[in-house]
Amino acid sequence: MLEHVPAWLGKALKTIRPGHANLTVARVGGEDVLNKGGFRLTSPAFRDGEALDPCFTAHEEDAVAPPLEWTAPPPGTQELAIVVEDPDAPGPQPFCHWLVWGLAPQAGKLLEGETPPRTGKNSFGNSEWLLPDPPTGHGPHDYVFQIFALDLPLALMPGAGRSELVDAMEGHVLGAAVITATYERNENGDDFGEEWDESADLD
Repeated sequence: MLEHVPAWLGKALKTIRPGHANLTVARVGGEDVLNKGGFRLTSPAFRDGEALDPCFTAHEEDAVAPPLEWTAPPPGTQELAIVVEDPDAPGPQPFCHWLVWGLAPQAGKLLEGETPPRTGKNSFGNSEWLLPDPPTGHGPHDYVFQIFALDLPLALMPGAGRSELVDAMEGHVLGAAVITATYERNENGDDFGEEWDESADLD
């Protein structure tokens, strides 16, 4: 199954597992757009491949989305979108934790807990940051933050789902960048936040 992960994407990831082949960037991105023109995504809260602080996960009741920063996108960009997915979740598609679009086509950032211009429905059907909460004993899950520079402004209404966003972006990506954080559920079995439901809508 690892052979289905594009080689260009594998080079950009700290780990490679079968689920990474189903990430949004694998569908709408490509070697020609990844980090194009020096386009990069970073976070002041974690380095690529490092663990998320519990304050961004279901470990804490008042958890919020981590801060993100990005460099100037390629020329011609009209809008930026962000998708955060857990490719280690069981099921045909990655578990979607955040859909964001409507971001200005320039270097910028989202502060910790900041409300983005437009958000779509995560895999639990809520238009918000879905707190990472993998099952105990699953080991660390990857949370892949993906940013896309688009050559047109999206006409999607707030609350659109993952498939709608992906369909709207396909063929319009000028640049893309990724950064990965990890999180492992407390081995003590402490129950924080909402239990992960494998039957939840993955669309």
